[in-house]
Amino acid sequence: MPSELTPVKPVALPAQSAIATVYESTNLADAFAIQLPFGTSSDPDVLWRFLIEHQPSWIGWLTNVRDAIVASFGLKTAKHLATLSSEASVDRIGIFKVYGKSETEIVLGEDDKHLDFRLSVLHTPTLSPTLGGQLTVSTVVHCHNLLGQAYLLVIAPFHRQVVKASLRRAAHIGWPKAAAR
Repeated sequence: MPSELTPVKPVALPAQSAIATVYESTNLADAFAIQLPFGTSSDPDVLWRFLIEHQPSWIGWLTNVRDAIVASFGLKTAKHLATLSSEASVDRIGIFKVYGKSETEIVLGEDDKHLDFRLSVLHTPTLSPTLGGQLTVSTVVHCHNLLGQAYLLVIAPFHRQVVKASLRRAAHIGWPKAAAR
């Protein structure tokens, strides 16, 4: 049953995640997990697309504010990145470049002059017959310069709220069901 009360918990960056060692040094590393109900899709691509398609509306407003500010620094905007999705040469989901996919994880991200980041959407199966596994959304960021560090200082609290709110909203709506086999 959908519930917005499904707890989203901060967890350690999963050691099995492809992003756990992607950068020699990180300026941010966080991970948030949620328990999925039985019958939910285990496909990380499906789960990620569902998350970004059903984000709370305030996230779009926040993204527009961010774009207005970062454009003056010559940084990539979400609007610009969204236009890249139509290019067939690079696999993208919305504004995010896909860096890797496996049966249990999709790795997305972007590189820019101020910082690089990778985002992991990892599904971990459970042994419980009544649960659908755990979904962990993790982020690692490597800053290149002071602009990146300043940007991250401002954006990190918002980033954490966006991830948690997105997971809660998806739980409230009801996760996509597993495909019939």
